Amino acid sequence: MKIVIAPQTFKGSLSALEVAKSMDEGVKRVFPDVETLLVPVADGGDGTLETLVEATSGEIRSAETTGPIGKPVTAEWGALGDGETAIIEMARTSGLALLKENERDPLTTTTYGLGETIREAVNAGFRNFIIGIGGSATNDGGGGMAQALGIRLLDKNGKDLPPGGAALASLHRIDMSGLDNLAQNSRFSIACDVSNPLTGPEGASAVYGPQKGATPEIVQQLDAALQNFADVVKRDLGQNIDDVAGAGAAGGLGGGMMAFLNGTLRTGVNIVLDQVGLDDKLEGADLVITGEGQLDFQTVYHKAPIGVAWRARKMGIPVVAISGSLGKGFENVHPEGIDAVSAIVSSPMTLEEASSRASELIANATAEAMRFMKVGAKVLGSGS
Repeated sequence: MKIVIAPQTFKGSLSALEVAKSMDEGVKRVFPDVETLLVPVADGGDGTLETLVEATSGEIRSAETTGPIGKPVTAEWGALGDGETAIIEMARTSGLALLKENERDPLTTTTYGLGETIREAVNAGFRNFIIGIGGSATNDGGGGMAQALGIRLLDKNGKDLPPGGAALASLHRIDMSGLDNLAQNSRFSIACDVSNPLTGPEGASAVYGPQKGATPEIVQQLDAALQNFADVVKRDLGQNIDDVAGAGAAGGLGGGMMAFLNGTLRTGVNIVLDQVGLDDKLEGADLVITGEGQLDFQTVYHKAPIGVAWRARKMGIPVVAISGSLGKGFENVHPEGIDAVSAIVSSPMTLEEASSRASELIANATAEAMRFMKVGAKVLGSGS
């Protein structure tokens, strides 16, 4: 029997690899001779960088970059084990979490630091990029990123635009001639799990602007600026990004990555599962074990366990999920390919205790799930 163990991180407790090792321990208690294959996964959100670095025997590097309000920040990025792929999370260069509440200002915040980090990775020899674009503090359509890579955003007087989303209202021409040839010849997969267009009532400014500090008046200003940006992109670059689902992600960075770097918007979990080669590793498997910190109604929206289950189901492989806890609507995962679920908490305990004992509890819960499998095999084998 072959079992593929493909969980994501239990946030605040264990990394995805640590979870997989604990599950493996539980399996081996009941089936000591079974073949297990550990495939830590992620969904493009928190923990994705560490998971992919760990899963591919890569390393975490750091870059000194320009933060969202111009102050220097040290941002970590991942050099994956293949020597060709880099993973960068824009939240670490241009994210909302880097700012105090009174520093939030989408009129002026910039993605320049993201571009600097991409440039550093390109200069280090990386040509395949995974860019996570959640958690942004910006609304500049990726303009700052473009400028850091040598692209010029010019006003009607031929002057370079200042940082921020408001400046896009003055964009008159895009000059791509300064873009590094190495960056032009690189591939960019953009982890994007929202479908917002660039502008309008469901666009970047209207939906995400308020949490970045935008008043209703500023939202209108930013939306008009992004519309001008889209118009100039269409004229100068021949790309219509305004109505593309996901173009409004991260303050228009989704659209900017498409326009400036020919990036491809994809769900984060599919990017990760392709990167770790899950499909190949599922070949010949009899069971898949996945899991996350909590299974609930949100799990079905492109979270890693569902991504794993979808792929396993296509191959006719049953899936069991081990979860830290079961929240409202967890049963929604069953029609999506997760056949059975189990929570690790076996008695009343605090969250702190559960977190500190997570490895032990995961192993115990997995072992019990395997015992149920044994019982089922006996029942079926008896013909009753």
